Amino acid sequence: MILGTRGSELAMAQTAIVTNMLRSRHPDLPVEVITVRTTGDVVRDRPLGTLGFGAFVRELDARLVAGELDAAVNSLKDMPVQLTEGTELAAVLPRGPAEDVLLSEVPLDELPPGAVIGSSSARRSRQLLARRPDMVIKDLRGNVPTRVRKWRAGEYDAIVLARAGLERLGSAERYFVLDPEQFVPAPGQGAIAIVCRQGCEHLETLRSLDDPRTRSEVEAERYVLKALGGGCALPLGVWARTEGGRLRVLGSICTADGEIRAERIVAPGDTAGLDRLAAELAAGLEGP
Repeated sequence: MILGTRGSELAMAQTAIVTNMLRSRHPDLPVEVITVRTTGDVVRDRPLGTLGFGAFVRELDARLVAGELDAAVNSLKDMPVQLTEGTELAAVLPRGPAEDVLLSEVPLDELPPGAVIGSSSARRSRQLLARRPDMVIKDLRGNVPTRVRKWRAGEYDAIVLARAGLERLGSAERYFVLDPEQFVPAPGQGAIAIVCRQGCEHLETLRSLDDPRTRSEVEAERYVLKALGGGCALPLGVWARTEGGRLRVLGSICTADGEIRAERIVAPGDTAGLDRLAAELAAGLEGP
């Protein structure tokens, strides 16, 4: 099996998780890993939102469809809700932590007025400003170690990253967890996805790695994202978690006028309930 991945430290760490699972469950299966540079890796001089959703997966998808790869390992939050024609989502691994974290010497409420915060995410930036409008948000690009180095070098007073990425890299950096009830995570954050070419001979093998609970949660999150247009520039957080066999789904959009929040308790696969949640958020976007 030929697996494709980006070459960043985090992407390689996530791919190692996949290969270890494959070798544990299918010890006779040979696995080769190929690294691919994506648009998001190459273009570093522009804000990430200007590159369009899928900047970290397009080239991987193209090589899947061309038959050069059997499967690709992605951070699910980087994947557009509309998959590339000729590909399918084979598996979603058990989810890591979904929260964002603040790398800082002090908690968010103790940062001084005018503190410079690094973030490449519209969602994170708006959520931060909703609670600390006195702060200055500065664009932050690069892989996780590069972002941490920029913070350590004093370019930022604090930066915001995904907790899962730091943990998968074994980072020893001190951080403050941002409460996901307030700082609602991005759809799919913390989840590793395996995408394959349709008709791939290894499809059933890949499906053996799928975690039904995680898939149910992230599918609900991505459904709401799709209902709201599916774009990466939308400052949208959606967080679903399983409680007593049902899904508690929290959605948040930050606008110039404030934050719009909506919540639903739904059964897995209840798209009607998710539609109502998306409609509440959209109504707030449209205004009176």
